[in-house]
Amino acid sequence: MGQVEATTERIIAADPEEVFDALADYSGTRAKLLPEHFSEYEVREGGDGEGTLVHWKLQATSKRVRDCLLEVSEPSTGQLVEKDRNSSMVTTWTVTPAGEGRAKAVVTTTWTGATGIGGFFERTFAPKGLARIYDAVLGRLAAETEKGGGAAS
Repeated sequence: MGQVEATTERIIAADPEEVFDALADYSGTRAKLLPEHFSEYEVREGGDGEGTLVHWKLQATSKRVRDCLLEVSEPSTGQLVEKDRNSSMVTTWTVTPAGEGRAKAVVTTTWTGATGIGGFFERTFAPKGLARIYDAVLGRLAAETEKGGGAAS
């Protein structure tokens, strides 16, 4: 049994605070960022960053659907952590400055993988599939925050 990890990142031409606020807005913006792999999205508590409890189903493959109930925390500035109550899965979003008017958004998901041959395939293929899904989320995040045209806060 080993730790499985998938990481994706993107430079976004928007203010880091604006990018982080969009990610933390579970009751508004976040639902718009999710591709077709996510369904049954529902904010159950909170809705803005720390203290939010959000539910969704993540369909990573045609046969693999994960029912996620995520507790959101903000352990440090520019960081959101989503811990799944239903599994060992933890997703960390980190937004940092990347030069004038630019942000670097990094998403890392880790979980305890299966053992045996199933675990081998999971460690080999799951990170790539999840990286593709989160790359789509980051693409939508970029489109959502860059179109603001750098409006002042």
